[in-house]
Amino acid sequence: MHNPKVWFITGASRGLGLDITKAVLAAGDQVVATVRSKPEDLVAQLNSQDLHVLVLDVTQESQAHKAIQEAIAIFGQLDVLVNNAGFGLLSAVEEATDQAIRHMFDTNVFGTLNVIRAALPYFRQQRRGHIINLSSVGGLVGSPGWGLYASTKFAVEGFSEALAKELAPLHIHVTVIEPGYFRTDFLDSSSLNTSATVIEDYAATVGKMRARACEVNKQQPGDPRKLAAALVRIAHSDNPPLHLPLGKDALESYQAKTVLFQNDIDAWHEVIVGTDYDQVH
Repeated sequence: MHNPKVWFITGASRGLGLDITKAVLAAGDQVVATVRSKPEDLVAQLNSQDLHVLVLDVTQESQAHKAIQEAIAIFGQLDVLVNNAGFGLLSAVEEATDQAIRHMFDTNVFGTLNVIRAALPYFRQQRRGHIINLSSVGGLVGSPGWGLYASTKFAVEGFSEALAKELAPLHIHVTVIEPGYFRTDFLDSSSLNTSATVIEDYAATVGKMRARACEVNKQQPGDPRKLAAALVRIAHSDNPPLHLPLGKDALESYQAKTVLFQNDIDAWHEVIVGTDYDQVH
């Protein structure tokens, strides 16, 4: 099927990170998987000579550099970086504390950037590599209750698009994955934080989203194993996509947004194109 690749996957102890790690190993590739603690648990669970597990807090830049260097020393190369580590926050924009918001940005945005900066010198030196950043349908469409989480994923979308253009001449690929609702523990309290403050004025919007999150937990339509298989497929593609929304719900949400966006453009076209300086002849 392919020449074996070496992957570096963050947040691999559970959820999508664990499923991706399993799929990569099953495909015959090698993996350096990172966890926040207890690496021996993942080693015992997967029991593969093609797996090496490291402890990594992605918010610590020095740890990211050390982990990337160790990964290359172990397997002799690095081909695919998967930035999966992150967590969610279900809250109205007004309800969340500054501390909670900054903590989420430290992991979802700055942590991802820490690992990318650690890996890029090696990718640039070998003139190949593939960075896969886990975003979300929330990185494409803002929804009530998910605005702050979405803002971290919108950030990932933005720098991924720019990074892809910067790295294209160096033959380094960037893909940003936008999953919809997949049946993981993302909506469990172990992964999802909620604001302690609840403002009644948002009951009809954020309140409904809180209720829906409880209802759909463990009933999400997306199959994590199929998502993992999709990542293996694009990593071995000669022409991987920049954007890959996964799940019918993600695709439908994005398509609905583009319709609304175009409606705004059509309704306000005269204003939009009327803000440039007048041409002087």
